[in-house]
Amino acid sequence: MAGAAAEQRRLATVVESWLGRPVLIVGDAMLDEWRFADSDRLCREAPAPVLTLRRRISAAGGAANTAVNVAALGGRAVLVAPVGADVAGDELHDCLDRAGVWDRTVDQPGRPTPVKRRMLAGNQILLREDSGDPDDALDPEGVSRLLTALACATEELRAAAGGEAPTLVVCDYGLGALPAPVRAWLVEQRERYATVALDAHDLADWRGLAPTVVTPSFAEATRLLARAGATTRPTGGTELHLKHPDIDPADGPSEMTVGAAPGGVRADDAAERTTDRPGPVGEPIRGEGRVALTGDGLSVTGTGVTVNTRAGEGVDRAVLAESRLAELRAHTGADVVAVTLDTEGAVVGGADGAPRRSHSTPVPASHAVGAGDAYLAAMTLALAADAPLPTAAQLAQLAATITVSDTGTCVCRREDLLTALDQPTGTTDRSALVGTDELDAIVAEYREAGRSVVFTNGCFDVLHRGHVRYLEQARALGDLLIVAVNSDGSVRRLKGPDRPVNPVEDRGALLAALACVDHVVVFEEDSPAALIEAVRPDVYVKGGDYPPELVPEAPLVRRLGGQVRTLGYVPDRSTSAIIERIRTHSQDPAPRATDRVPDESLSTRTQAS
Repeated sequence: MAGAAAEQRRLATVVESWLGRPVLIVGDAMLDEWRFADSDRLCREAPAPVLTLRRRISAAGGAANTAVNVAALGGRAVLVAPVGADVAGDELHDCLDRAGVWDRTVDQPGRPTPVKRRMLAGNQILLREDSGDPDDALDPEGVSRLLTALACATEELRAAAGGEAPTLVVCDYGLGALPAPVRAWLVEQRERYATVALDAHDLADWRGLAPTVVTPSFAEATRLLARAGATTRPTGGTELHLKHPDIDPADGPSEMTVGAAPGGVRADDAAERTTDRPGPVGEPIRGEGRVALTGDGLSVTGTGVTVNTRAGEGVDRAVLAESRLAELRAHTGADVVAVTLDTEGAVVGGADGAPRRSHSTPVPASHAVGAGDAYLAAMTLALAADAPLPTAAQLAQLAATITVSDTGTCVCRREDLLTALDQPTGTTDRSALVGTDELDAIVAEYREAGRSVVFTNGCFDVLHRGHVRYLEQARALGDLLIVAVNSDGSVRRLKGPDRPVNPVEDRGALLAALACVDHVVVFEEDSPAALIEAVRPDVYVKGGDYPPELVPEAPLVRRLGGQVRTLGYVPDRSTSAIIERIRTHSQDPAPRATDRVPDESLSTRTQAS
């Protein structure tokens, strides 16, 4: 029992270590819509149920749900993806905002947001309607804007993390969000990311990326091996044939059914087989798009792999996947391959060649939508935090398993993961963005625990390196850092009609994502005096090179029993200077093809956009 408790504490330590880890997610974002209805009769026109809609739920799907899971697990998630300028796109933006994801999606007028609408009665999915055509390709301007968003988001994350290289997650579900120029850019820029995770329906499209980890389904792994042209081994005996669609579903595990191999027979027809009937041929006929399992269960034919039914029932997908991990690593260039097996768990392999098997609990299909996104998010965060592979695999499977308790799109929260590990979640699980009423309770809680409170305020219009260093120094002065940020109206009154550059929602979210900031609160007044009186900080921090005596709020802070500290900014790093450089740059002639934009300028443009 003591050993199990120690193991849970060790896993929880990894969960804590990835808190605030910067992660950029790029790929096919979609909206999941769930419509729950009642039905107690059939319609007169046809043998179909009459449905009465009771409630409707919208959730982020695809790459957007991966971003939501990264944020819910405690990472710093930024999503870059094309999103339609439509109602579904608006709903998707709302989902991202509620989840605390940095929304850097690119509007694509005329290209609809992909939507998966599910109609349920009695928790049973009756039908699913998909909208959004993968043939709706991005136009050249859309591709250019997507590449700009990728470059800017990368530098934005790097700046917010104090120069740390971010993690990249690529979610390619074949819906057109990642055309060839975008894939080429990501391959070329691979060195800008410390850890790279790839989840793609067609792994062959990503040669050269050299990802840290790939998470194919069994069918996706099979297709890659088939296309790699593995040598066919001799076959014998009755064969089990697995069939899957030419295009895998974009939101979950591949649909696979048992049937007869091309030219062969079903296993249950073996007794009736005659010598003049042809045996399995291993190569599907045109249009079948099948995955054939042959011979010893380890061979790959032109389009698939097979198992000999007479070799014993013990040869299953997990055994097959384990036997091919080394080939999958070689063909993908990945350090780690995790072959997901739907409700059967996963098989994971790394450089040491030792396969690791994880298991899951079978659940209804309506409970498992998006479980793979939770798996991918937890696996990525664990590897980015330098966790050993067995630990990363264990946490990823746990994250996927604990999300499937009910119908809907799966999201694993950090507190759920810690609770599953029997670890206290503590007060740090509160949202970083808080209101003034909630702030009173938070401060009281910290005071009761004997912890010191540091308070600062400002516009933080264009977050830059000087701000980050200043806030890190402020956090070091106590146990809790509260940042009060001026509302848009307050900034206009203080700075002029052309400010702020960024709305308070963006400024607050960016500050809240910094690891050194515990809580962010917005205030409408021109002075933070009312908040200072409410918080009664132990230390009040202001930026500048002047003595504390010149800080306007100093008398109030001292009267309340606190001390005042001033911290200097990084030289030549100020919001006004950055905005001026942007304006000057925008007036310059178009740069020559040979001109290179330095990283600092790119970061500046990113933070001001």
